[in-house]
Amino acid sequence: MMDTLHAGQMNAPETFDSVNPATSEVIATFPVFGQAEVDAALGRAREAASWWAGLDWKDRQTRLLAWKSHLIRYIGRLAELVHNETGKPLDDAKLEIVLAIAHIDWAARNAKRVLEQRRVRPGLTALNQAAYVEYLPLGVIGVIGPWNYPVFTPIGSIAYALAAGNAVLFKPSELTPAVGGWLVSSFGEVVPEHPVLQLVTGAGPTGEALARSGVDKIAFTGSTATARKVMAACAQNLTPMIAECGGKDAVLVDSDANLDAAADATAWGAVSNAGQTCIGVERVYVVDEVYQAFIDKLTERMSRARAGDDREADYGPMTMPSQAEVVEDHIADAMARGGRAVLGGMQSIRRPYVDPVILADVPDQSTAVQDETFGPTVTVSRVSDLSEGVDRANANKYALGSTVFAGNVKKAMAAARALRAGMTAINSVIAFATVPGLPFGGVGDSGFGRIHGPDGLREFTRAKAITRQRMKPPLNLTTLTRSDKDMNRLLTLTTLLHGKRYR
Repeated sequence: MMDTLHAGQMNAPETFDSVNPATSEVIATFPVFGQAEVDAALGRAREAASWWAGLDWKDRQTRLLAWKSHLIRYIGRLAELVHNETGKPLDDAKLEIVLAIAHIDWAARNAKRVLEQRRVRPGLTALNQAAYVEYLPLGVIGVIGPWNYPVFTPIGSIAYALAAGNAVLFKPSELTPAVGGWLVSSFGEVVPEHPVLQLVTGAGPTGEALARSGVDKIAFTGSTATARKVMAACAQNLTPMIAECGGKDAVLVDSDANLDAAADATAWGAVSNAGQTCIGVERVYVVDEVYQAFIDKLTERMSRARAGDDREADYGPMTMPSQAEVVEDHIADAMARGGRAVLGGMQSIRRPYVDPVILADVPDQSTAVQDETFGPTVTVSRVSDLSEGVDRANANKYALGSTVFAGNVKKAMAAARALRAGMTAINSVIAFATVPGLPFGGVGDSGFGRIHGPDGLREFTRAKAITRQRMKPPLNLTTLTRSDKDMNRLLTLTTLLHGKRYR
């Protein structure tokens, strides 16, 4: 499949290898796309976009659902590839693919309802007009995907962009190009007529070339620092952009919370995918009266988690080798500032693996509290009440996901609404990502724009407003022969409608 995919593209002067992070084994070799290769792909995508947008809703839905079925049929094969390129356990890879499939299904089945033309009430001053709004495809979308969830995360943009009628140029991370290539090839098998979804491979310069190419929008997932570089490249053509960046997600645990459930969810949220999850748990704020009981339960659960490459391992290696240095620096800084290791510590770093780490009494100024760690570590802090927990959780530049554990639903909902985050789960972690109808995205240094749900579909469209005059206007206002009588009637009507005082 990969040989077919790259036929005609192997004249690229440079190549790079995809490597298994656990074994350093070379998985496959890929071409580095420069500006010329990206521009050529965009030219092909323009033609494909015209054909794809010209299909009716049902035809696009049928093809997307066929792609979904293809992924299900070959889920074992794709999961093995995800495991080899990222190091994550096979079951975690399968879970990621299942969630991606749910999003393809939702986007395919709901695009028509969300985006098709609909009537809009014109209001009394425009009663003679019929008003409509519809959402039209932008054309070609550039998707720059991450390595930590190489199926689920880019599909959150790709599926919605395709369902909205766009063609897509997909640049996967240089750490997971084989997964990206498999997704593109599989789509090509169910939609062979035109290259509606194309693969663009390479590292940062390739992503920059894609951002400069003149695509109609960029959907980027990655670090905040890289997002700034992509934005600068997009600015040359005024190319709009969605940015899903880093996170420093907090869990709040109230005094009436189910501590077993909170500890279990926190442990999984902290170590799953070796902590390499933008919406993973990195900070916990626990109300004082249950602090010790919670930390005991969390320690018991996290101490059982084991990193490795075998089938029984709970999580895998650090996919990007340099990330282990970040984790090490954060632990060292926390300890130097007076923090203490409840579980693990500096000895937890055994490249390419990092064992679970729980840090307590870490000052808020520490990098372990302020910056994204992206490893299987978590800081746990005491707070006097849920309100203090909200304040300390919000005192961070990142604002992606968050969680509240509390028995009182009213208090939990109030805390959830007060948290400065794009998404909040109550009495579970990361649940919002599993609901295809909900928007996904952050604020602050966690980015802007939304994928998933109706908002995600509309991100890849342009709103089109249309009015149609149905009858002669009751007041002749938009003419050079407008009379004082018509103007006075308008002012009288406006006063009746809008002049009432409200307290």
